[in-house]
Amino acid sequence: MSSMFGRPRGANAISAANERNHHAHIPECNIALLGLRGSGKSALTVKFLTKRFISEYDPNLEDTYASEEVVDHIPVMVKVMDTADQDGPVTCERYLYWAHAFMVIYSIDNKRSFEGCQLYLDVLSRHMKESRHDYPVLLLGNKLDIERYRQVSKTEGSSLATSYGCLFHEVSACQDFEAVQMVFHEAVRQVRREAERHLPVRPLYITEEKAPINLSAATPLPAKHSLATLAPLSAANYREIPSVAQAKLVTVKSSRAQSKRKAPTLTLLKGFKIF
Repeated sequence: MSSMFGRPRGANAISAANERNHHAHIPECNIALLGLRGSGKSALTVKFLTKRFISEYDPNLEDTYASEEVVDHIPVMVKVMDTADQDGPVTCERYLYWAHAFMVIYSIDNKRSFEGCQLYLDVLSRHMKESRHDYPVLLLGNKLDIERYRQVSKTEGSSLATSYGCLFHEVSACQDFEAVQMVFHEAVRQVRREAERHLPVRPLYITEEKAPINLSAATPLPAKHSLATLAPLSAANYREIPSVAQAKLVTVKSSRAQSKRKAPTLTLLKGFKIF
């Protein structure tokens, strides 16, 4: 391998190959951002990916971005589709069959954008019924930083989310990066939980292996323990062990002091000795 300035020329190619192999083993989570124009989908996407806030975007631009994240100490490749629907759901198949989770976004200062969320929630509800599969859905009220211009109350947003069985959060793409990151990570957690629900249940078998007993061939005793050297049991030896019918239960307390506080008792068969 030739080198230039003391560095192998193929080092960049090897590094790129190693990076591709690393990413190939990381699980993916696809998240689609849905909502009417002006709800702040692109601002939330950029905030999550770069921690920056940009106020102006091309409303006709739709793209997919990727970021390697660590959620609950587990790496995951988060792919975000920033959709470019203008006035409602159009050609929804492009994200319905791609995404593992959906974020439906509205602006709290725009009542119309909130009303448009119901159109997307209806589409997602029909899709889940047809596919017989539940997908995590998060309803997000954006632009919390302009609270003074609020047109949609938090109660309205929470009620709409409850009626469709989805999660609800209010965030600000302008101010708080941690809150924006939290909702994306929460979407990943919901995808993982949904995947765990569909894992096949394996039956549990418990077997006990025992060595077979060969009754045909008796194992001879060693010479020092042969039957010839064992003394025969006398009648006195038999009398020390009472029969089951003659045995009586005896309760022995450890001490008088302990008996005052429900001391543990020991149940014996009368006639046996304690060593």
